[in-house]
Amino acid sequence: MIIQQKIREPFGDRVLLYVIYALLALLTLTVLYPLLYILSSSLSSPDAVVSGQVWLFPVEFSMRAYKSIFQSSQLMLGFYNSLVYTVVGTFINVSFTILMAYPLSQKKMAGRSFFMILMMITMFFSGGLIPTYLLVKNLHMLDTRWALWLPGALSVFQVIIARTFFMASIPHELQEAAQIDGCRDIRYLWSVALPLSKPIIAVMTLMYAVGHWNAYFDALIYLRSEHLFPLQYVLRNLLILNAADPEMLANTAQSLRDKGFEQVLKYALIVVACVPVLIMYPFVQKHFVKGVMIGSLKG
Repeated sequence: MIIQQKIREPFGDRVLLYVIYALLALLTLTVLYPLLYILSSSLSSPDAVVSGQVWLFPVEFSMRAYKSIFQSSQLMLGFYNSLVYTVVGTFINVSFTILMAYPLSQKKMAGRSFFMILMMITMFFSGGLIPTYLLVKNLHMLDTRWALWLPGALSVFQVIIARTFFMASIPHELQEAAQIDGCRDIRYLWSVALPLSKPIIAVMTLMYAVGHWNAYFDALIYLRSEHLFPLQYVLRNLLILNAADPEMLANTAQSLRDKGFEQVLKYALIVVACVPVLIMYPFVQKHFVKGVMIGSLKG
């Protein structure tokens, strides 16, 4: 009978491990506490928030702020616009990225090194805000949804990641076998390469979608019509300019407004703006690390 004995770690290694655990726990609390505080404040009464009674859990639980938010036509329109910008913009981004990355991953493509260098130059040098604005204006895209989709339709960083994935994860012999069977490049990309590329597509979708959902600066520059404003732009107006939608305050007594109802409203808006991304992330999280590691280990 063989008795297996567990190897005892040196005392110094155990101390270092406990220190690392303590630092990770502290870092986790540092990240989670602001989120918990915002959520608790949004579910508390204005009196409790203004007087500083909210510390960890809601005080005098109230859903009044959320009811006011969902009664606001301006906020719901902003929410709808953000969904449209995110879904359509992400589809454009992923499509353009794949159509650029796949040819660059083919060794038989002539001049692919030249095109890669040409693209990488744009990562270090750009025309700037004013030339970009003039270009968008001359293309007659000002105050249209296209102004938020086309100028940033392609990310060179994402192209490099997708190109590396195609080269490292899909065997070249698979393409040769498909070509022997008479499969053309476009059919191979659609029927073979893309189904095998779900991890990198999930990673690109998450990165692009989060970027579109959180974007407000482009809307600030290119949009003028209120019916086109995304949610983040409406949220910016409330948080920075204190320009709350009158509909959200219409059914609120003046005494509640004076006691800090608008402050609770800001916290609730932050929660509403973060929920879609928090819901989407768990579905692609398992692919996220793999996609990032591919881009960091091979180029």
